[in-house]
Amino acid sequence: MPPPQPAGPRPSLLGVFAHPDDESLLAGGVLAQHAASGAATAVVTATWSADSHRAPELADALAALGAGEPRLLGFADARVPDSAPGRPRLCDAPIEEVVGLIVGHIRAVRPRIVVTHDAYGQLTGHPDHVRTHQATVLAFHAAGLELFRPQTGEPWQPEALYAATHPHSGVGELAALLERVGKTVLSVPDEHVTATIDLTGDPLERKWAAILAHRSEAARERALPGILARLPARARESVIATEHFTRLGTGRGPGGRLRELAV
Repeated sequence: MPPPQPAGPRPSLLGVFAHPDDESLLAGGVLAQHAASGAATAVVTATWSADSHRAPELADALAALGAGEPRLLGFADARVPDSAPGRPRLCDAPIEEVVGLIVGHIRAVRPRIVVTHDAYGQLTGHPDHVRTHQATVLAFHAAGLELFRPQTGEPWQPEALYAATHPHSGVGELAALLERVGKTVLSVPDEHVTATIDLTGDPLERKWAAILAHRSEAARERALPGILARLPARARESVIATEHFTRLGTGRGPGGRLRELAV
C-alpha cells in the first residue's frame, strides 16, 4: 500500500544541479509533483551563462516542470569553456564563492527540501556534478548560520538534503545505453537509497517535456536527452519513470519526514 497523500501542498523544494538538463533528468518528476501540489519549487543551475543558447532551453524546461525562472550561477562547464566566456570553470572556482552563491538562493527561496547530485557526480562522474554536490552540502548547513555571509539574506535552514542517485539494481537499461557511447557508470548499493519515486501520468509527461525542452542536447547522439529521444516510448519510460534519492542530512526545522519527498 502506498503511504497516504499529505494534506495540502508538498514541501517547498529547491534543486541545485550542475548543468541545464540535469534538473529534468534527475529530479524532473519530483519537481513536477511538488509544483503540481502547490508547493514552491525552484532550480539553481551552476554552469552556462544567461546569454548562452542553453538558458532559454532551461527556461522552457522549468516552465514544463512548474519550477519558476532559471537561477544560473554562470560558471563555465568543465568541458565547454565557452559556455560562460570570461568566467572560470565551475571546478576551478573557489569553493567558498560557489557556496556563497548557493546560500543566497537558499535564503531567497526558503525551501524545506534541497536536492542535488550525489557524491559520485551521478552515473558518469562529471566533475561539475561532483563540485555542485560538494558546494551544496556545505551551503545546506551554512544557510542557517546568521553570521555566514549576512549580505545574502536572512538565515534559512532547510529541513532535509537529498542526493539524486542510482542504485546498483536500477541502472541496467540506463547503464547499457551509456556504455554504448563510452560513458562510465557509477551507482550506489541499494541500501543507500532512502526514497524512490515511481512516476506515472502527468508528472512523467512533464518530465519528458522538460527533457525535450533541452533541444540542443536532444539533438546530440551521445548526450542522454538525445539517447532517450531515439528510444521507443516504452523503453524510454522504463528509464525515466523512476527517480532515486539518498537523504544526506537534516536541518533544525520541524518535520521533514522522509515520506514527504517519496509520495
